[in-house]
Amino acid sequence: MNRPLTVALAAAALTGCASIDHPAGRHAGWDAPIGHGTATTYAEIDADGQPVAIGVALSAQSLDGLPAASDMHHCIDRGRDGHAGASTKCVQTVEHVLALPDAVARRSDMPFKWVLLNWNHRGHIPPGIYDLPHFDVHFEMAPVAEVFAIEAGACGPESVRCDQFAIGKKPVPANYVHADFKDVDAVVPAMGNHLIDLTGDEFQRHPFTRSFIYGVYDGRVIFYEQMVTRAYLLSRPDDCAPIKLPQAYAVAGYYPTLTCTRYDPRSGTYSISMEKFVLRQASAPAVAR
Repeated sequence: MNRPLTVALAAAALTGCASIDHPAGRHAGWDAPIGHGTATTYAEIDADGQPVAIGVALSAQSLDGLPAASDMHHCIDRGRDGHAGASTKCVQTVEHVLALPDAVARRSDMPFKWVLLNWNHRGHIPPGIYDLPHFDVHFEMAPVAEVFAIEAGACGPESVRCDQFAIGKKPVPANYVHADFKDVDAVVPAMGNHLIDLTGDEFQRHPFTRSFIYGVYDGRVIFYEQMVTRAYLLSRPDDCAPIKLPQAYAVAGYYPTLTCTRYDPRSGTYSISMEKFVLRQASAPAVAR
């Protein structure tokens, strides 16, 4: 399925009732072929009808046969030679737009609506840190069309449109993002700005395995991201880490407190998830940082 059609269908899928009752248990959302397998979004609902987890499940064969080239989205003719070569002028990723299940996506109290799943065959900047093959799992709050309106261009290390680079760097109120996450100019087409935890293990001479990121644009938090290397998934992990939480939230709703990466030996599947959701109230912004 081509990306414009995928984006249009995802936008349509997220239009509907403010909330829908769903039974307790695990609910599957959209899926897409990846490697020799499938990536599928899911949500888990408890007996009280409240969300407890959202994530992406990768089937047993999905880590084999992964693409070794860009899908040629978000390209720019930097050399002005009339060509946009995938190896030098396109974002080096393969992307999939996946709606979350209706059990969460159509709830008015759930900010997260869809997932942008990116496979980075050679990683990305900064070199020596994130230049390992890995998945970026973006749990998105902003509308699909708004995110994909951020275009490739001439500004910043990730080559984004210059006016949108400035929008992406608009400061976020200090109480909406944990203080350890810093702006490093990582405004990316079809994503937004990435605030990085420079105290993370990967910046302390430890190998990069998994990392959490706050995504922002136009002074708002628009996604939570979990980056996970292929090698780490192949180690068959079963672990969770606490999210460094902000002091406050701009929009009321359910927000996660844990990120988890797991292997299920019964099915052979891998999962990348956000869990242990807590209902938060909206608070006024503090002084911008």
